[in-house]
Amino acid sequence: MSWSGKQRALVVKCFFQNGESPIKTQRALRTTLGLGRHDPVPSCRTIKRWVDDFNETGSTEDKKRSGRPLTSRTPENVEAVRNSFLKSPHRSAKKHASALGLSDRSVRRILHLDLKFHPYKMAKVQELLPRDQETRVESCRRILDTIPVSAFLLTSDEAHFHLCGTVNKQNMRYWAPENPHEIHQSPLHSLKVTVWCAVSRFGVIGPYFFEERGQTVTVTSDRYVAMLRDFFQPRLAEFKKEIDEEVLDEVWFQQDGATAHTATRSMALVRELFPARAISRRGDINWPPRTAYNRTMEKNPDEPKDVTKKSLPSMSEPMEVQDAVASTLATPFAQPIIAASKSKAQK
Repeated sequence: MSWSGKQRALVVKCFFQNGESPIKTQRALRTTLGLGRHDPVPSCRTIKRWVDDFNETGSTEDKKRSGRPLTSRTPENVEAVRNSFLKSPHRSAKKHASALGLSDRSVRRILHLDLKFHPYKMAKVQELLPRDQETRVESCRRILDTIPVSAFLLTSDEAHFHLCGTVNKQNMRYWAPENPHEIHQSPLHSLKVTVWCAVSRFGVIGPYFFEERGQTVTVTSDRYVAMLRDFFQPRLAEFKKEIDEEVLDEVWFQQDGATAHTATRSMALVRELFPARAISRRGDINWPPRTAYNRTMEKNPDEPKDVTKKSLPSMSEPMEVQDAVASTLATPFAQPIIAASKSKAQK
């Protein structure tokens, strides 16, 4: 417990009023302050030290300690470090320290303790071309204008999952008095599985593993068509038993612009399954190239906060592009899809 100067003065007063007995002083403090039997009070040694300080200095406050004055974290050096890093934020702390005539340790202490700076890492994102921004806006607007709110929208894609595990050398540390020379061996071509699924507000169709004889294979147009006919189409039909037929008349299907998806055979089958309702490159609604999302947005500023993790490849995109994507994600048919994917992932 930390005792203030006023409380320490009360302790000294009780000490002299109780025959200069530390034990009686402790009892008097419990009565005066209404403390319980087991509540903490100053020890006898602490009481004597406060009394000695009072007799010596006339005060119960702690004596001012004579420590070594700050030589590097002075206001002048703090301001110099701030200006240097604001001017060249990508420069290393070691080079800044050399240029400022300070030690590397001093510069880092100023950064952390005084300036509260943090070494943020640069995020690598996919490059967008100037035309891509306009194309994204046009695509988002067409989706909003064309697809009804009550539509049954299926968004699909595949992903690779590596099975050998990964090690982040930035986070992995081995504390020992000597270097154990620990290594992590990873194969040149790591084992992986390629998984496809389609997500909608009614649930998830999948997963489907692209494998042959237990081995992962590359997604080609022939294999993609086979998956759509043999796996996807039968499972889509199962929805008819559970969902209103009127809803199924408005089924929209989205796929990205991968070569296997947009090959002539693949697009012919997609148009057969979803006539005039395909969102894809070369589809009824064009899916823009280099479309990858990675940004957090609020679905509606007038509703309770509920953020949806989606993305824009570049934080420097015009607000028109960001607003168009945000409006698309905020539509009623998009929110159930996101909720369904989260539920499937948790299971």
